[in-house]
Amino acid sequence: MLFEEVASYYEKLENVSSRLAMIDILSEMLGKAKRGEIRPLIYMTQGLLGPPFEGIDLGMAEKSAQHAIATATGYHNEEVVSVSRRLGDIGDAAEELVKKTKLRRMGSKRHGAVDVFETMIKIAHTGGAGSQEGKRNLLVSLLTASSPLEARYIIRFALGKLRLGAGDATILEALSKEATGTRENKPKLENAYNICSDLGKVGEILTESGMEGIGKLKVSLFSPVRPALAERLPTAEEILEKMHGRCAVESKYDGLRAQVHIDRGRRRVEIFSRNLEKITPMLPEIVKAALSEVKAEKAILEGEAIAYDETTREFRPFQETIQRKRKTGIEELSRSMPLHLFAFDLMFLDGEDYLNKPYEERREKLESILKKEGTILTSGRIIVDKPRDLEKYFEEQIEEGLEGIVAKELNSPYVAGARKFSWIKLKRSYKGELSDTVDLAIVGYYIGRGQRTEFGFGGLLAAAYNEKRDMFETVTRIGTGFSEEQMKNFKKILDKIKVPHKPARVDSLVTPDFWVEPKYVVEVRADEITRSPMHTCGRDSNDTGYALRFPRIVSDGVRGDKSADEATTTKEIIEMYGQQKRIKVEDA
Repeated sequence: MLFEEVASYYEKLENVSSRLAMIDILSEMLGKAKRGEIRPLIYMTQGLLGPPFEGIDLGMAEKSAQHAIATATGYHNEEVVSVSRRLGDIGDAAEELVKKTKLRRMGSKRHGAVDVFETMIKIAHTGGAGSQEGKRNLLVSLLTASSPLEARYIIRFALGKLRLGAGDATILEALSKEATGTRENKPKLENAYNICSDLGKVGEILTESGMEGIGKLKVSLFSPVRPALAERLPTAEEILEKMHGRCAVESKYDGLRAQVHIDRGRRRVEIFSRNLEKITPMLPEIVKAALSEVKAEKAILEGEAIAYDETTREFRPFQETIQRKRKTGIEELSRSMPLHLFAFDLMFLDGEDYLNKPYEERREKLESILKKEGTILTSGRIIVDKPRDLEKYFEEQIEEGLEGIVAKELNSPYVAGARKFSWIKLKRSYKGELSDTVDLAIVGYYIGRGQRTEFGFGGLLAAAYNEKRDMFETVTRIGTGFSEEQMKNFKKILDKIKVPHKPARVDSLVTPDFWVEPKYVVEVRADEITRSPMHTCGRDSNDTGYALRFPRIVSDGVRGDKSADEATTTKEIIEMYGQQKRIKVEDA
């Protein structure tokens, strides 16, 4: 498949505002891929060079890209910068300058899609002295044989600015439609994706082995499982009723969720965060403990990494744990503030897939392979069948400085990548506020006015994620509570992802000053959830949705451990609204 054809499909994707139209375009494009092309084609469409957990970074600086465009077209670098500023997009500048090139095009050579992908891989792996020049030369080789439209997307891809707006769920539906003629097989493909976290792999298996091959996909080492998620309920009575009268109750730690993959024979350990980022270098003490403390040759276990003072037996605040997200000073932090991993689940053990085994069996096996003391411990838990016992354990955890508890159904499998009532969380509540925070995707922002004019930032437009529609539905505008530093940081990061029109996966009646591609998540607290005709979250036949009253940012900025598709769902917002109403009646 020629890259020129792929570029034409990308242009179509950019110009549609309907998600169903996006699915049709993607389905048609994927249907033209030959054997061996589907995997790189999916990665490219995601703006990636492999599955996200591999973390392959092109490392191409914008100045290098500008020099490459100048070299490939015969213009001066200053002219490239000028055109880029005028058009507001370096990809558009590349398209215009290739169209007006002063140099002769390289013969009749035409790029294949795989050729472009493999050249980008070479760019990513070019390192050492003179690496920027080497990267630039590889990019020039692509541009000198590119059409203007190809140049637009080659440059955007190289700089991580492709932003086609095709989310995972949209690509899965397109794969389903192309391979089976209907979008109805998307849940089966999604289940496979939840197990391997690799859309390219799912597409390749589907193309080569059909739905039968998809059904045989199993969990494997170093390919992280998308984490199970918990639902919310506000009372012990409701939790036990939903759990059929008896359940496990585990401590809920306020740390870094970590999925640990261990291969003792190869002396290899990899650790993945909640959003499947590889965080192995950040947790050296847990890597060491995984090889010395876990009684297994190969295993995948999951837990929460948290700063813990063994002397005082105190859990340290999340702000101390999150310092591990630094890129420097890790060894010193591991000595001065060591982390412990409180393991709560087992996914794989010595060649056997544990995802479909009952929770109680997974937990018993997990306890059998861990020591009673060390860096890796099992999470605290009890089995309860009375609301007062659940409440008592909950209060004890709060006194210990933890977030609360997670109740788990004893016979439930591990439900990868989904939010089910087999796990239910209960967290501390605050007077005059919702009983829990919500994580919302930023879909737009406002310029600063009045005293905020100098910062160029005045607030956020934020949305919940509707899983059924694969759409982001607005639920609030956040305009207060920002520090000067926060305003500067939000302006800086959001300017890099702003787009000229409303993204296809955003449903909004409100228009911000600038739209952004849904990428970043913020943690938000509010006084309550109300019904509102202004917002689209959960909008009903009367055109009334849900909104947050008096929202404010909880943390210093965006959540680095969550992607936009992991934002609080529309379903959760509606459930929290119902729970809030019940609590108000009970308190009256």
